[in-house]
Amino acid sequence: MFEQPIKNLMERKKFLTAPPETTVSQAAKLMAHKNVGAILVVQNERLVGIFSERDVVFRVIAQGLDAKTTILAQVMTADPKTLEPGKSYGHALLLMQENGFRHVPVVENGRPIGIVSSRNAMDPDLEEFVFEERRREHHR
Repeated sequence: MFEQPIKNLMERKKFLTAPPETTVSQAAKLMAHKNVGAILVVQNERLVGIFSERDVVFRVIAQGLDAKTTILAQVMTADPKTLEPGKSYGHALLLMQENGFRHVPVVENGRPIGIVSSRNAMDPDLEEFVFEERRREHHR
């Protein structure tokens, strides 16, 4: 599995995009409807950011921002790290582990074509355990 190119594993059906002026509330509803943990922020067909469920907690709720008026451009990770579809899934997992995130946009010629998640490899309960343990270590 780790040697497979990410194009074989990336999530195309659960791949969500939204423009930067989308409110956090709108984005959260889209994410809940598709049962995904991240949304790619796209402007003029180009990836400009990523917004995840963790961003909702740490960058919006914890900061006391209003999800109905805060737009993604204010709280997204701008210019996120990306991978091309030919890279191996093992490379994607290493990138996620080294940088402490769970989702990596897959781009081709600067345009998003999918997203790869650590959940593609792990049982969701195990994945949640690993990231929670890292979060706790970081905040000690």
